[in-house]
Amino acid sequence: MSVDVRTRADRSTEQVDSKDFFDSQLPAAFAAGAELLAAAVAHLSPPPLSVDVDGRQWTMRPVAGTVVVESGGGEDAQHLTLDAVQLSDLVNDQVTPMGWFSSGRLALKGRLSDLLDWWLLMRGALDGVAPHVPGALSFAAGDGMALDLAHTFAVDDPDEDKRHFLEEAGFLHIGGVFSEGEMAAISADMDELAPSYSQGDGRSWWARTSTGDDRLVRMQYFDQVSERGAALMKDERMLGIGRLTGDGHEPNWDAGNLVEALIKPLGIVEGISDVPWHKDCSLGRHSYECCSLTIGISVTGAGPRSGQLRVVAGSHRALVWPALDQPGLDLPAVDLPTETGDVTVHLSCTLHMAQPPVERERRVLYTGFRLPATDPEAAALGRRRLREVREAAPLTVSQPPATTNA
Repeated sequence: MSVDVRTRADRSTEQVDSKDFFDSQLPAAFAAGAELLAAAVAHLSPPPLSVDVDGRQWTMRPVAGTVVVESGGGEDAQHLTLDAVQLSDLVNDQVTPMGWFSSGRLALKGRLSDLLDWWLLMRGALDGVAPHVPGALSFAAGDGMALDLAHTFAVDDPDEDKRHFLEEAGFLHIGGVFSEGEMAAISADMDELAPSYSQGDGRSWWARTSTGDDRLVRMQYFDQVSERGAALMKDERMLGIGRLTGDGHEPNWDAGNLVEALIKPLGIVEGISDVPWHKDCSLGRHSYECCSLTIGISVTGAGPRSGQLRVVAGSHRALVWPALDQPGLDLPAVDLPTETGDVTVHLSCTLHMAQPPVERERRVLYTGFRLPATDPEAAALGRRRLREVREAAPLTVSQPPATTNA
């Protein structure tokens, strides 16, 4: 099995004509995928949604286990307003509704949860993938037994066992990869280098605590200022993780931001520190980029009261909401408590979140490996467009409201 699920390339995307799309392409996709989508249509059963594109309206509604697309608005429908560029980006998987929500560009009269359900049905029809319904996934250990999702691997466990677990579950926990001494040295670097970061410098994230303090929570480009941080990406212990799937994953050498050092303070009330449930592709470009490997190195240990990572097993194999806590999702949420020096790995389309610490702060390094680009120049342009969406307004820490008004 490969974790390379890319199906699109940036140079193949085309501008979408709204009339042709809603009058012809989308109805044909729903009709062709009627059997594939039937279970999801019945399970989700979203209310009708009218989409306005530059003054023209169409309405999607579930009817008798399928989806019909009608010309015109619907008085009983929720309303989404797009321009032509937004429609093209949506159809071409350059952006998701969460991308618009996080940037403040979502013009919706209705519930974000219902829009995300419609996003599942549209993606399913356009991409030929069945949205997840309860009972659709299982986890096999490879020997006829169920996978132990709480398993922690040792460094010297067979790579084929780690690979199988990662492919099935979408994550991996490896204990004792680095020593306490190595992590103490990294922590000392974080303390020494913290004063070189400042709010608004374009290379750090800050958050405010309940005591009114502005705290540095993310040091980007840590590998450029810490020799120890840079050395991690050339360490065979890390490079071996990048080779696990056999898909040719490689460090993102040309990005300039290979390693980020995170501090998880107590009592965050404003800013981004502990992001709620999301996939790393939650804002868009799943079919262009996934699956990358995201690596967390526990500079300090973490548990349920100190900022541990949580993951939704199997979510990388399921067409589910790209972010937030999807009601009725039956996939198991797994806690990943770690000791100092442990490593966690998750695929870029595995749902995950970090619990806010309430007892003690946590320190962690994040880095990763991406799939080799088939067209580096085009991929760079695509990622630049996504950065524009992401940087317009950061994803909020709290759960968004159910209703977002235009």
